[in-house]
Amino acid sequence: MTNRKAILLSSALFTMSILSACSAGSDKENAGSSAAATSAAPAATQAAAKPVNLKFYTWDNETNQVARQKMIDAFQVKYPNIKVQNISLVPGNSVESMKKMDVLMSSGEEVDVLEYGNIDETLARAAAGVLAPLDELYAKGNVKPEEDYYINPKVNGKYYATMLTSSPYFVLINEEALKEANLPLPSFDWTWDDFREYAKKLAKGEGNDKRYGAYFHTWGEYTNLIAYSDLKSPYLTSDLKPGFNDPSFAYFFNLRRSMEKDDKSVKPLADVVGAKLSYITEYLNGKAAMLATAPFMLDNVMNKEKYPHTFKSVIAPLPRSSKSGEQGITNIGGSYVSVASNSKHKQEAYDFIRYMTTEQEARLELSGYKKADPKAIVDRLYGKAADIIDVTSLQATIFDKKIKTNFDPAISVSYGNQLKGILEKGFSKFMLDNTTAEEAQKWMMDESDKIAKQNAK
Repeated sequence: MTNRKAILLSSALFTMSILSACSAGSDKENAGSSAAATSAAPAATQAAAKPVNLKFYTWDNETNQVARQKMIDAFQVKYPNIKVQNISLVPGNSVESMKKMDVLMSSGEEVDVLEYGNIDETLARAAAGVLAPLDELYAKGNVKPEEDYYINPKVNGKYYATMLTSSPYFVLINEEALKEANLPLPSFDWTWDDFREYAKKLAKGEGNDKRYGAYFHTWGEYTNLIAYSDLKSPYLTSDLKPGFNDPSFAYFFNLRRSMEKDDKSVKPLADVVGAKLSYITEYLNGKAAMLATAPFMLDNVMNKEKYPHTFKSVIAPLPRSSKSGEQGITNIGGSYVSVASNSKHKQEAYDFIRYMTTEQEARLELSGYKKADPKAIVDRLYGKAADIIDVTSLQATIFDKKIKTNFDPAISVSYGNQLKGILEKGFSKFMLDNTTAEEAQKWMMDESDKIAKQNAK
């Protein structure tokens, strides 16, 4: 590995950004079967081919492993010569799993297929040379990525990953708290200022029994959700310069401080960090009435055995930036699967990720595949939990024609995960060291310039 690749990989190891969307979603067998068939060899040829064993590294928890195995079993029926081993490195923890994967790959461990929790982590590994480009494999299968997937990670004009899941952000709200405060379910025209007012009215009680109006986690997304939804990149301008001087950062930073210090409607960041709080338990234990999140959270909502609760969750759109802001703009996250550069079975590994991203019957999350039937997934996955998830508001929110993101995957750099780390540190300085938003922005711009220069060498 060259020094540059080693530096990039080491940096990725120690500056992991979090997007804890976990594994799979679901849809329609016919859509997945026909799509996967584009790269499939005839069954007779497959049966006669030499057996191949693939190592697939994930962070699947117990529930996800069961569903994933169904996909693997179905794949192996179609490709009987390919055996897939699902290796969950740190079940349920995408960040620690990605760190462990870096260690394995840098030590020369043979890897075939990898799953990453967000586009920044994926691009960092592609730039470090640990992922194989997919262009020739796409061409061989007559696949046009932009026509098939919502977001396609690229470095230097080459494709390095296929979108597995799609996670549009929304706001999860405790319906009991909403009714108690006599508030209507927000519509697409509400703003972040309205969100602040809702949080004030939804807050209740004092001390250990207090229910906060909303909860913000430690991830970079929560420092400025406007940047992740409205801007083409949360970190960069169109000419790939640091973009932390955008006015939205000062607005959202000050909004967060006002909600915490003045309104006391959100739990202090110092408590969130100090106690290593979980966004899952804070919401499902009734400690917070609202949570900006994505479909990956719904699996936790349905797991009443692990997270006992009786209230129903209703779903509202992510607030718009202002009264003049466009309605329906949101952050669309997702997970990605890639072929390892050191895999000895790149064609078979590609066949597997192509099948996995287009097959729909065993999915646990919404698909990153454009031709899937997302409504069928939602009905099948969440319809049985109608007592605790309002499927009607979920459907109305995530499938409305207004829903879109301004994010442009072309405006990205290999060190995006490091820029996310700078954003998180800059926000912490603002909240915990009591700097001004402008001082925090200047610090982030200066640090970003340093990172850019280091990576230009």
